Amino acid sequence: MSASTPKKNSFFGGAAILAVSVVVVKLIGALYKVPLGNILSDAAFADFNTAYDIYALLIIISTGGLPVALSKMVSEANALGRGNQVKKVFSLALAAFCILGTASFCIMAFLPQQLADLMQDSHAAYSILALAPAVFFICPMSAMRGYFQGHAQMTPTAVSQVIEALCKLVIGLALASAFKNAFEDEAMAAAGAILGVSVGCLLGAIYMYFCYRRHSRAQPKSSDKPEDSRTILTTLAALAIPITLSSSVIALTNILDNAILMGRLQDALKLSLDDARTLKGVYNKALTLYNLPSSFMVPLTASVIPHVSAALKMKRRRQAAQISETALRTTALLAIPAGVGLFVLGEPIIRLLYASTDVELAGWMLSVLGVASIAVCFMLVSNSILQAHQMVALPMTTTVIGCALKLAVGYVLIGNPDIGIRGGPISTVVCFWIIALLDLFIIKRTLPRSLSMGRVFLKPVGAAAAMGAAAWAVNGLLTKAFLALKIFVTETQELLPDGTAAVGLSRTGTALAVFGAIGVAVIVYFALILVTKAISKEDLSLLPKGDKIARILRVE
Repeated sequence: MSASTPKKNSFFGGAAILAVSVVVVKLIGALYKVPLGNILSDAAFADFNTAYDIYALLIIISTGGLPVALSKMVSEANALGRGNQVKKVFSLALAAFCILGTASFCIMAFLPQQLADLMQDSHAAYSILALAPAVFFICPMSAMRGYFQGHAQMTPTAVSQVIEALCKLVIGLALASAFKNAFEDEAMAAAGAILGVSVGCLLGAIYMYFCYRRHSRAQPKSSDKPEDSRTILTTLAALAIPITLSSSVIALTNILDNAILMGRLQDALKLSLDDARTLKGVYNKALTLYNLPSSFMVPLTASVIPHVSAALKMKRRRQAAQISETALRTTALLAIPAGVGLFVLGEPIIRLLYASTDVELAGWMLSVLGVASIAVCFMLVSNSILQAHQMVALPMTTTVIGCALKLAVGYVLIGNPDIGIRGGPISTVVCFWIIALLDLFIIKRTLPRSLSMGRVFLKPVGAAAAMGAAAWAVNGLLTKAFLALKIFVTETQELLPDGTAAVGLSRTGTALAVFGAIGVAVIVYFALILVTKAISKEDLSLLPKGDKIARILRVE
């Protein structure tokens, strides 16, 4: 066994822990967003997401680059056995986080109506105010997450994410229902739903504090002399600012994109504010599902930077290259089938989850966004690889190019009466595919050992294409079968002339058709991955219990 093996197991072990937490958090999120989308009207759902877009921008400005920079510096100091350096880096980073969190809180708490008007959705002010505490509490929590990720300990981050999600689910849905019944203004229901996020951030921060306290007390004393504060802050800023700017570009683009969308719907297409909010709410429901595949990249992006950085610091370039390529190959194996699944089953999924919305429009948008979701996943992981190799400015450049195209394409298409809000998903596809292709091109040219096009793309693309065809065929066949059964029940059911039995059967049929198609798709894809050897024994050996998994699956 090579000396690098522990590092590899640490990388994929940490990724596995975060992967499990992401699955749990996303399941909780589905239990939150799906009923919430049915509790709130499309217009109120738009208010909810408008506030969230502002929150996301301020969160990225406050925490976007610092956790990554912190985890990188902590990882490097740990690799060299510099315990006092770790402590000083964290204390300075925590102070910076708290200052930024306080500033962001004040912006949202004291200027909610101005921010809502800027987004051309005046009804979102209540939701913006309800989110203000969250932007403060998440800052120290993010500092502590960066600290633990730098120590290759992902469990505290994972547990804190679950705490956040559970609070959002339980408290958010309860307050949404209560506020909907208590207030005539439907925007208050959206504010109630989003207040659960603030409570979740508070409890998550408290949990992370106790984890940090316990961990720091258990650390052995170190005799190293830490760098001076100015040097540490300069290094943190040099790493964090480009990453923050790169991340902020996308968040700022979302702000501008939504403002353009609302403005073009009202000005160019002459829709009322309520009609524009309703259309945006339909779009937001498709966006909620489109974001799912990229969320599963969090374990990879969180683990790539500290582990590749540590490998490079120890002059283990082959190990860094292997981790980078395996991260890209894992991205392909996960992202491509997920995007194909959304593309093929867009309308059936919307019909199943959001039957009260405009199913045809939302389904079309989700299918288009499925194509974009693949690019988003590659962009996130590619950016992490480039950042880990000290190329922090390049991701910002490619992101600016893609986002500028998104705004331009969106402005033109949304203002076209024949296209309207459908221009939003189209511009998203253009944006993220441009960014992803540019990032992959840079990696291929500058880090040739980290990317083999054949190993990364060819086999997953072929398997996903076959999987998509199978899912489309199974869903179509099952839908027709249940439709025929529905007609039979409608014609023969004399006891329920109002058609109640037929309607219930239709909903059950939709669910069975969707889940049946997904089940067949998973089997087909998994079988093809094994048959084509898209994943190797070497890849599995990097996972916890990977050798045992390889033997069970007979992967050589």
